[in-house]
Amino acid sequence: MPTILPNLTFEEALEITKIHSISGELKEDLITKRPFRSPHYTVSTSSLIGGGRIPKPGEISLAHYGILFLDELPEFDRSSLEVLRGPLEDRKVTISRVASTVTFPSNFMLIASMNPCPCGYYGSDLKKCTCTPQTIKRYVGKVSGPLLDRIDLHIEVKAVEYEKLALNNKPETSKEIKERVDKARKIQLERYKGLQIVCNAELDSNLLDEFCKLDKKSRDIMEKAFEKFGLSARAHDKILKIARTIADLDDSKDIQYKHIAEAIQYRNLDKKYF
Repeated sequence: MPTILPNLTFEEALEITKIHSISGELKEDLITKRPFRSPHYTVSTSSLIGGGRIPKPGEISLAHYGILFLDELPEFDRSSLEVLRGPLEDRKVTISRVASTVTFPSNFMLIASMNPCPCGYYGSDLKKCTCTPQTIKRYVGKVSGPLLDRIDLHIEVKAVEYEKLALNNKPETSKEIKERVDKARKIQLERYKGLQIVCNAELDSNLLDEFCKLDKKSRDIMEKAFEKFGLSARAHDKILKIARTIADLDDSKDIQYKHIAEAIQYRNLDKKYF
């Protein structure tokens, strides 16, 4: 993921370097690559969020302008995951102590993975799931609905069949994908010039009305999805931003029906579990 994201600007590199410097983890004069942090699920809340007697940045700040990858998401301490909700919205974390209050930036991209159930085969076409409905509900329930609601894309990845592995097809390279990402980011930088934002993810509700207008056909499918899956207002806004990004990758000036339909498909957990 860090290899397909847009290159760091000098200002971003400087900000990341400062954070790593005060945390005691700086190993070079200037960090020029986007951070990738992957803490184990046994990580403490203070290590994840930041803290200590003398407050230091946690993993979410060390991942600033980069990736925070949480593998086996339900295995993390629930209280630690719940604290992520604020930084995901505000892109900063505030740590309060008796003597002082410190705010660290935490504008990171959260990527998390989890099994569909404890045995790993819920919904599989290859092997029967041995979990009871109660077990599955308890397992998935370790990750709260409000946290999942803050995650833009929910993608279910099926097990890869041997025949596909044996084909030995060459996948797209990161360089090829990054060219498309850079092209879409250039479109967004031009669109939001003068608005102090750089990408679709930073659109607020007022700007959504201006830059994510839908035609009647798109509004109709959005309304149906909203009612069928019980989506929240936050999910509604995220779908619009995702559709806007899909349109940019498609080099389309306007959001079309196919873009909004694809964006809705990326709310997989809303449909499967809730």
